[in-house]
Amino acid sequence: MPELTDVPRVAVVVDVMRAFTVAAWAFARGAERIVLAASADEALALKADRPGWLALKDGAPAEGFDAVNSPGHIGAADLSGRTVVQKTTAGTVGALAVADADLVLCAGFVVAGATAAALRSVTGPVTFVVTGEDGLADEDRACAEYIAERRRRGPGVDAEPYVRRARESRAAHELATGVRGDHRAVHERDVDLCLEVDRFGFAMVARREGPLMVLRPVTDADA
Repeated sequence: MPELTDVPRVAVVVDVMRAFTVAAWAFARGAERIVLAASADEALALKADRPGWLALKDGAPAEGFDAVNSPGHIGAADLSGRTVVQKTTAGTVGALAVADADLVLCAGFVVAGATAAALRSVTGPVTFVVTGEDGLADEDRACAEYIAERRRRGPGVDAEPYVRRARESRAAHELATGVRGDHRAVHERDVDLCLEVDRFGFAMVARREGPLMVLRPVTDADA
């Protein structure tokens, strides 16, 4: 993710593969909230201080962590009513970098439509934060462009060209071929799950709650 020189008023932080696809699946599996951690040590400390919380990180499985950053794996978990602490290399870092924005939405293709809908009531500029590969990840860029177009034109936008770009991205290739990460942290369906457009009908808003940056699902009715 490139350095941000100013805090935007409205930010959409995009991490398709895989942080915010995983977050959306965690909410779909019943998680109440996701606390975004700046480091693995912070994630473990938060879990240790709060019985019942679960910790999740990217990379290989590690002692103290309950889950890996994989939609294929998290999609089989029962997270009903749980708080999940998530730490990833790109997505959570990007969200924390814009924590002082008035509105922070975290997004991937799975919540693209709901994210675009949430943005339609926003006036003024929207900053898209592409987190992967220092801001160059084509899957994140494609998703950001798709959300922006959906915001402008509504639900009639053809998703296929954007999804195709994401499927042809470096991240998708590395996940599909086992180059990216420990094999225990990658599910064979991860790429496909990351490219499901509008799988879920909620957007995800990150806000400060005391000292924590907390991600929660929101629908139009909640806005």
